[in-house]
Amino acid sequence: MPIVVGQDTAKTRRTLSAGGKTFAYYSIKAAEEAGLGDFSKLPAALKVVLENMLRFEDGKTVSVDDIKAFSDWADKGGKNPKEIAYRPARVLMQDFTGVPAVVDLAAMRDGLVALGGDAQKINPLNPVDLVIDHSVMIDEFGNPRAFQMNVDREYERNIERYTFLKWGQSAFNNFRVVPPGTGICHQVNLEYLAKTVWSDNDQNGEMVAYPDTLVGTDSHTTMVNGAAVLGWGVGGIEAEAAMLGQPISMLIPEVVGFELTGAMMEGTTGTDLVLKVVEMLREKGVVGKFVEFYGKGLDNLPLADRATIANMAPEYGATCGFFPIDDETLRYLTNTGREEETIALVEAYAKENGFWRGADYAPIYTDTLSLDMGTIVPAISGPKRPQDYVALDVAAKTFGEYVTGQRPSWKADDEDKEEWTDEGGAPAPRKIPGDKGKHKRAKVKGEDYTIHDGTIVIASITSCTNTSNPYVMIGAGLVARKAREKGLTRKPWVKTSLAPGSQVVSAYLEAAELQDDLDAIGFNLVGYGCTTCIGNSGPLQAELSEAINDGDIIATSVLSGNRNFEGRISPDVRANYLASPPLVVAYALVGDMNIDISKEPLGQDKDGNDVYLKDIWPTSKEIADLVEKTVTRKAFQEKYADVFKGDEKWQSVETTDSQTYDWPATSTYVQNPPYFQGMSKDPGVISDVKGAKVLAVLGDMITTDHISPAGSFKESTPAGQYLIERQVPVREFNSYGSRRGNHEVMMRGTFANIRIKNEMLDGVEGGYTKGPDGEQTSIFDAAMAYQEQGTPLVIFGGEQYGAGSSRDWAAKGTALLGVKAVIAENFERIHRSNLVGMGVIPFEFTGGDTRKSLGLTGEETVDIIGLEGDLKPLSEVPCKITMADGTVKEITLKCRIDTAIEKEYIEHGGVLHYVLRDLAAA
Repeated sequence: MPIVVGQDTAKTRRTLSAGGKTFAYYSIKAAEEAGLGDFSKLPAALKVVLENMLRFEDGKTVSVDDIKAFSDWADKGGKNPKEIAYRPARVLMQDFTGVPAVVDLAAMRDGLVALGGDAQKINPLNPVDLVIDHSVMIDEFGNPRAFQMNVDREYERNIERYTFLKWGQSAFNNFRVVPPGTGICHQVNLEYLAKTVWSDNDQNGEMVAYPDTLVGTDSHTTMVNGAAVLGWGVGGIEAEAAMLGQPISMLIPEVVGFELTGAMMEGTTGTDLVLKVVEMLREKGVVGKFVEFYGKGLDNLPLADRATIANMAPEYGATCGFFPIDDETLRYLTNTGREEETIALVEAYAKENGFWRGADYAPIYTDTLSLDMGTIVPAISGPKRPQDYVALDVAAKTFGEYVTGQRPSWKADDEDKEEWTDEGGAPAPRKIPGDKGKHKRAKVKGEDYTIHDGTIVIASITSCTNTSNPYVMIGAGLVARKAREKGLTRKPWVKTSLAPGSQVVSAYLEAAELQDDLDAIGFNLVGYGCTTCIGNSGPLQAELSEAINDGDIIATSVLSGNRNFEGRISPDVRANYLASPPLVVAYALVGDMNIDISKEPLGQDKDGNDVYLKDIWPTSKEIADLVEKTVTRKAFQEKYADVFKGDEKWQSVETTDSQTYDWPATSTYVQNPPYFQGMSKDPGVISDVKGAKVLAVLGDMITTDHISPAGSFKESTPAGQYLIERQVPVREFNSYGSRRGNHEVMMRGTFANIRIKNEMLDGVEGGYTKGPDGEQTSIFDAAMAYQEQGTPLVIFGGEQYGAGSSRDWAAKGTALLGVKAVIAENFERIHRSNLVGMGVIPFEFTGGDTRKSLGLTGEETVDIIGLEGDLKPLSEVPCKITMADGTVKEITLKCRIDTAIEKEYIEHGGVLHYVLRDLAAA
């Protein structure tokens, strides 16, 4: 399908030659010559957006004033928050967020037919790639059968979803599916799908070169910014609109420049660097902003490390973390098997259109900060947030302080006066830093060891963040080799796993003969997917899980991922730490967060000598030599040769050939959502919120994991009961993430994270609230009771409401529960947009008001007025809160409907309703 360019763009269109071919392109220099402004000092990240304006200028959606606004941005010191309409080149999805998006497309076809339209009008207009990577779960580990057994279970659990996706692949134009077992979407994107500069025929048949851009239904879409591809995560709702040709409404962002100088020191990794970057940028405050990395330090930073930093942009709060095109970009594209003509075009285009980072690259930034990479030390991050940076040499002490804070009322009693015992049962007293040396203890049945606060029960090399980086993966393999040579292995209570982000990782680990060493200490291949990082860590040994819960043990996990929020990794684990893959291996050897692995022995060798971390840590040269030898262009070309074909299992999945989907009535994975049923042809109006009751009062940093968890759930939950009623055995529950194609499960899972705390209740964790009768009940049951009464609902929150994953169900579930407004101190970017996309209005407190200062208990009645009529974006509106005793507090709220198009979305009941009515009218 050709790209569609604007109709008023001829004055900025030029040609260039590369690889023996001629391409048209939209020239920033030509825009300057046409008198549209001076763009020479714009950061490269913003030039990508400017080029988008030039290419799509039509005098309507994109005007000359929109282009001139970028020159004004530079004149105003990096600030000009003008609303623009941005059109990314393509869309990336994974199956957790992609399945509900495809479900919505299928439902829209039904909805359009009901409105008298043609189902074939519902097709992606921009290319869409969906990578199935979120469904593999670690049921089996630590043995050679683990990979195949986990794949078999994955298909058993998910065949309904896979059948549906395979139908979508044939039913929709411009939609490709990368089958299970290939890799993680961001790594597949970085290593294969992305081109840095794209080319395609326009509607007039002329070949046009333009920057590769995308949005993705996963917040870590930002990873590809390491290869100078501008992309970021959006909610599935916003992605669906982009697929269907709707521009993304955004404000011209501020761009914070992050200068990198110096070079990494011996013994440090790209993970250590990114954890420091996350801490610094969170402290700086970059929510809603672009971050661009610059400085001489980039000359010493391989693209794999850049991708690691770009990947964690959601963790430092930025829209994206961008690295401009330079020689390292070309080297990476070459090494990963891109076509020579593509590489030639990237270089020619970047130099011709002002995107190249050369020695004279010195743009204007809104603000800057700097880091000397020579100051980086080994580090981890945790126990609850990615920005909780902890230098390795104080990690044990810091954990001890965390435990003490978790148990402020703990006092020794007779039972606790027993000494620690070692694995053989012999006395082994141990003083834990920051504590009194005694903890609650529990024996694990059938095993001769004792667990305690700090016992590491999960050590996982997982996630796109680090498995895309051959330097840390080879490093992990070398740590395993040296540990094996000295006779060390994982502690028996540690569940170890290796889940690479692509098959290329296995190719170079095997070529380096390191997979055998990883296998020997328990890091066998368990699957190609996200696994532990998204809560697919699988069950712990039953006796171990029972001991943790019976003993109220603060069990820990160490993973090479990007997220460590409470309740995310495993329901049995309360403290989670992010670490480089080599450190994950090291922690598996000791099995205890209380041990200072920077100083204390990891164990003893065959001769009884202490073995320290320095004894098994590889040198930078050892790692670099193996990377040079084994990470080859040929390996990438071979592994991605048939990337869309899949294995025999995928090829054997049977599906139907039809324009609309035949929804299986008995499916508990895929159901036709209710959004478009009974929908009228005309939009409604925005109404005031009157007589609303409070569903939950929530604290700071309520993440989308808290709102819509992705992991496993128990039989006793509303979602579990729904499945039990449909004869689904507990063993087949799978996870919330895998069931996002079924709104019935997901509604019941909304606000159901086991660690969420509703301040309406004292000391209660989990998805509970007060129902209309004032009694404690599940949030789902309370919401349904209020819906029966016709009572609207509101949610109160604190700072950074909706942080974390770009999870559309966090907004969909909120809407389906009957919530009309969410009132918080501030919102993370994606979730605010998702709420609007589902017709839920976000509001922010003003004037220093907060849920705490107002003394909210959840017993209040809320009225928000001033929404009807000519509501302007970002208006302030009055709110009346009637307290339980009848007193009234009147406050002012800022309505976070940010743009005119967002107002239209709310009027229509959501962005998909807006698109559907538009198509029906056409």
